[in-house]
Amino acid sequence: MSMHNPPHPGEFIREVFLDPYQISYRKAAEKLKVAPSTFLRLIQGKSNVSPEMALRLSKTLGRSPESWLTMQDNFNLWKARQTTNLDEVEPLVING
Repeated sequence: MSMHNPPHPGEFIREVFLDPYQISYRKAAEKLKVAPSTFLRLIQGKSNVSPEMALRLSKTLGRSPESWLTMQDNFNLWKARQTTNLDEVEPLVING
């Protein structure tokens, strides 16, 4: 089942973990052991969750690394569906 306009993981982090508890992105970056600019790009939706970041997020914020990567994949796939024209793409028919 496809999701309608899923959140970017950074938006999710901001809305669920940072804003409600008034945690600064700098404090979170410190706990993640990444540069504040790296984490800021993530929560602004300007960068994606990498496998390494998924491991860090899992340890610092909880949730499994797989769930962070799935959230990123769902967001990326949704965005691709908005911009990719498949009108001329054809199925490959295999005669067996």
